[in-house]
Amino acid sequence: MPSSDRPAPPPPVVEDKSASEASDLTVRALQQRIRQQEILAELGVGALQGSGFDQLLADTARLTAEGLRTEFCKVLEYIPAENRFLVRAGVGWDSGVVGVASVGADLASPAGFALKTGRPVISNHLESEERFRTPEILVRHGIHRAMNVILQGDGRPFGVLEVDSRSEDRFVEHDLAFLQGAANILGMAIERERHERNLNAALERHQFLIKEMNHRVKNSLALVVSMLRLQARENREPEFAQHLEDATLRVAAIARVHEQLYRSSDIERFDIGRYIEAICKDLGASFSQCEILVQAQPGIVISADRAISSALIVNELVSNAAKHAYLGDGPGRVWVDVAATGDGSLFSISVRDEGSGLPEDFEIGKGRGMGARMVGALAEQLDATLAVVPRHPGAEFILTAPLAP
Repeated sequence: MPSSDRPAPPPPVVEDKSASEASDLTVRALQQRIRQQEILAELGVGALQGSGFDQLLADTARLTAEGLRTEFCKVLEYIPAENRFLVRAGVGWDSGVVGVASVGADLASPAGFALKTGRPVISNHLESEERFRTPEILVRHGIHRAMNVILQGDGRPFGVLEVDSRSEDRFVEHDLAFLQGAANILGMAIERERHERNLNAALERHQFLIKEMNHRVKNSLALVVSMLRLQARENREPEFAQHLEDATLRVAAIARVHEQLYRSSDIERFDIGRYIEAICKDLGASFSQCEILVQAQPGIVISADRAISSALIVNELVSNAAKHAYLGDGPGRVWVDVAATGDGSLFSISVRDEGSGLPEDFEIGKGRGMGARMVGALAEQLDATLAVVPRHPGAEFILTAPLAP
């Protein structure tokens, strides 16, 4: 809509101007106008920088009083359920006023009239005011004159910005323009604060739902693990029972990540070292004939999906070592190391044993079993390299992957 077609703002409610009131163009008045512009700029910077909301309210009250050379200023927050204003911030008032005192919000009060009609109110002689009643808080502080403008915010009024003075001077419409400017800046900050509060509430709700989802997924996977183990115990074919046990360990590894995501404050990323430690603890319970020793560097944080892929690789390598490295040789050990490498953009996971070693024709990713194919596919998914280092005795597998894709 062209500016010429926009409805004009409602005129202020002011007392009749006396014949003696003329434009004050003295040096003092000009200096005051300049300072008012500086104050509006200062308030604008504070609003844009995202100062604490309560601090912004207090700064607005202090600077507005300075700009109008008044002793008192207050931000009145409207409480709809009680139809009253709470003195949310202010300057000049006795102790026990800010944050405690309240003012009526009906049309008979200057602030209430400004709120309900949207029209600014100037009253230069409260002691003889006939249009409105003088609030008790103003009487108690000996206030002679007051000026009120509405504080908008996010489509609905937040309250009123009011300046008050004990002096016999007068508020004029130039003063009203400054007060309305300060109120407009504060209104934008109020709107931003409400939007941020709503966004934070939505984010908290989103995080709660994701945590709850992870909790339920973990519980569902735990139920699958129990069913697989029950089926393995009831099956009389050792080879098929072993396949079920392998599947059980894989499902348990995935369940572990959802358990950690449920318990963690970060629902998308977590420490891979802690996760691998938890996986190896579960494997140690399944392979009691093999001691699994873990050394994990703390603080290596990766995304949840990369952690699952890494853990499934560790699950396969450790399981394979525990089942095949020490056949007929009694109890053995498997070492698992997790560390950052390179310039800090990579991490490595090493799985080492001191068993009988690998077959001479062994090649990574060439095995026909489910585990070998899974390790190869997961390493490719991680954009990782998987190297094998013959040891005497035993063998070592080293997975090296970027922290991020």
